[in-house]
Amino acid sequence: MPMCDGGLKTGIYIPADLFEELRAYMKSLGITSKSKIVQEALRLFMLEHKWELTGSAVGIIGVVYKHEVGNVDHMLTEIQHDYLDLIISTVHIHLDKERCMLAIFVRGCVEKIKELLNRIHKLRGIEIVRPMLLSH
Repeated sequence: MPMCDGGLKTGIYIPADLFEELRAYMKSLGITSKSKIVQEALRLFMLEHKWELTGSAVGIIGVVYKHEVGNVDHMLTEIQHDYLDLIISTVHIHLDKERCMLAIFVRGCVEKIKELLNRIHKLRGIEIVRPMLLSH
């Protein structure tokens, strides 16, 4: 149904547990409009995925891994060497005695970035791979 401002009114299904969690967040953050929350969530979703639809992207790939599993440190380094044209820089930090975090800064072809992500995902010892990329 069209609104006066050109927007559209629609209904969505939200499971009860998710809705209660949303209400708790809204209350603690002082947010009163569910419509604004949904609009912001949709904008964020589209921004996070827009890079996948374009030819090039720039950003960070966050990787959390257990450094003692297999040769994961070595394998991550070898994979990075295969993508020197994409990788601008990396930062490695120790989270605790078992886990490390790697931030891989990339710029380039989306298809090659997807290939890099896929190769990292397949490694034993990888816990999280989180791209934070923008269309370029």
